[in-house]
Amino acid sequence: MRFRFRPSFAAALFSSTLVAADFKAGTARLTITPDTPIYLSGYASRTHASEGTLHDLWAKALAVEDPKGARLVIVTTDLIGLPRSVSEVVAARAAKEYGLERSRLLLNSSHTHAGPLVGANLEILFDLNPAEKERVREFTVKLTDSLVALVGAAIADLAPANVSFGNGSASFAVNRRQVTPGGVRIGVNSEGPADHDVPVLKVASEDGKLRAVVFGYACHNTTLGGDFYKVAGDYAGFAQIGVEKANPGAQAMFLMLCGADQNPNPRGTLNLAERHGETLAAEVNRIAARDLPRVKGPIRTAFQVVDLAFAPHTRETFAARLGESNVWRVRHAKAMLKTYDEGRPVRRYAYPVQAVAFGKNLTIIALGGEVVVDYVLRAKKEFGASGLVVAAYSNDVMSYIPSLRVLKEGGYEAADSMTYYGLPGPYGDEVEERIFATIRQAVKRVDGARRGRGTKLK
Repeated sequence: MRFRFRPSFAAALFSSTLVAADFKAGTARLTITPDTPIYLSGYASRTHASEGTLHDLWAKALAVEDPKGARLVIVTTDLIGLPRSVSEVVAARAAKEYGLERSRLLLNSSHTHAGPLVGANLEILFDLNPAEKERVREFTVKLTDSLVALVGAAIADLAPANVSFGNGSASFAVNRRQVTPGGVRIGVNSEGPADHDVPVLKVASEDGKLRAVVFGYACHNTTLGGDFYKVAGDYAGFAQIGVEKANPGAQAMFLMLCGADQNPNPRGTLNLAERHGETLAAEVNRIAARDLPRVKGPIRTAFQVVDLAFAPHTRETFAARLGESNVWRVRHAKAMLKTYDEGRPVRRYAYPVQAVAFGKNLTIIALGGEVVVDYVLRAKKEFGASGLVVAAYSNDVMSYIPSLRVLKEGGYEAADSMTYYGLPGPYGDEVEERIFATIRQAVKRVDGARRGRGTKLK
């Protein structure tokens, strides 16, 4: 694997006027592009390993330290997702080597469907031979080591900086849950809920030079289909390239938001992936060029775990599927029967919820899994939309996370996707309320009473 660091250099923005710094900030980046053919994750229809590289995949880190020494490190990765088996090892080693508490490390993945398999995440998609499994294992081990080093490199790069925040909008995301007489299927539902917000966090040195831009969007990285076999970052990869091209030397970092039930529209070709990336980059560049409101400290963080229960199941639930013609459901059934045979049937999953507050200006909520858009829309209604970012695909990507509405409607995000994630079945009806109860606890820990129900940030 050709994982390598590339140094970050500050880029001139619009002013050389020296402004007293509110924070220290550091950046680091490394390529995580596989250098040998490897199975690309995300589409069960793929039948062989990758065929070359369209553009590099990156892991990028931003470290921010407030005047009292409280730190936050955000790590973004051009990957389908980081499973808990990777993220928790990285976090534990970062705590040991750099003194970084678990709540102060936020790991997010772009969810590109043209990136490699990572660990056991979505392994049911493919029936890999031993050599193919070994390539995935080697990639995952190297990735884990490299992410730990990346965190340290960003911390070592800390220098005086200012942070500002603003919002834009991009409209190419569309709800994909199309209701048909036969049930909900993946299609185009232009009337369905969506969130077109583009949050932009800008980091600049004291003399106004742009050092980093962190931006997000709630939309699947699925412009490229299962017939695409080159390593690529999809629209998010092109968007980062576009932001960095417009701001030479600055580091562009993409946060995947709550886009589990959102697809790019239109989709299906490389040209469309480039076009959506250019659209997003243009909006990010437009916002970043403005004189945005400064973000202040202190940096407060919280990390909590809540158990999510699955709907009741028995051994017979899965034994009955062994005779089906769907090879993925049979693989899943065998995996679930193994848990029964070993006396450890899966009833619950430990789900991560993280909250970060920059003073009174900005709150980031980071949720695990593939979270549907209902969560960000509810969070903005409950906590106020101003200065609020809700990221999904953070710290662990274990499954789709449906709202109660989606759970009741059924379909891929509610139930069918569990087959590929190797979990026993749909979550129980209380899933949304349990997650929001935990979100409230985490937000209260970092924000106090400032974000009450329906309130706006001041």
